[in-house]
Formats: sequence, structure tokens, C-alpha cells
Amino acid sequence: MEILQSDDGKKGAFYIEQNGERVAEMTYVWAGNAKFIIDHTEVSDKLAGKGAGKQLVAKAVEFARDKDVKIMPLCPFANSVFKKVAAYSDLL
Repeated sequence: MEILQSDDGKKGAFYIEQNGERVAEMTYVWAGNAKFIIDHTEVSDKLAGKGAGKQLVAKAVEFARDKDVKIMPLCPFANSVFKKVAAYSDLL
């Protein structure tokens, strides 16, 4: 699954498209220059059970490490992933 990203400097999203349809999306908003807040994750039933949500979080983690910024996972799904994956704790 290819994960795409959009970012306008104030807010953004990591998402997956299939046949021109956005079938998974995790949105975030910037909180200053050093942190972004993951506020929502949604995955279509078309991708149920394929780990799409976890892949979106992993892409956000990769992005945060590349940019040397922190993440505040307010979205319940993203927050649960951060609690389960100890390797992500450095970004909180």
C-alpha cells in the first residue's frame, strides 16, 4: 500500500487511495513548528484487517523523525498504537 501525504503548513494528512478514492486517512494539525497533533484516523471497510491504520501511524512517525518534530496523538486509534509500540515513545 502506498501512503501519500498532503500538507499545507497548517494541517495535513497521510492517506491511501484506490481507484481515485481515499480509502484510509489520518489527519493532523501543526502545533507550532516543532509538533503536530494527530486528530483523526479513518479506514474504509475495504481495507479492514490489512493494517492500514498502523501503516498510517508508521508513516507519521517516519515523517516526524525526518523533520525532527514531536507528535501528540489525540486520535484514540493513533494514541493506542503509540501506547503499544515502545519504539515510538521518543516522539511524544
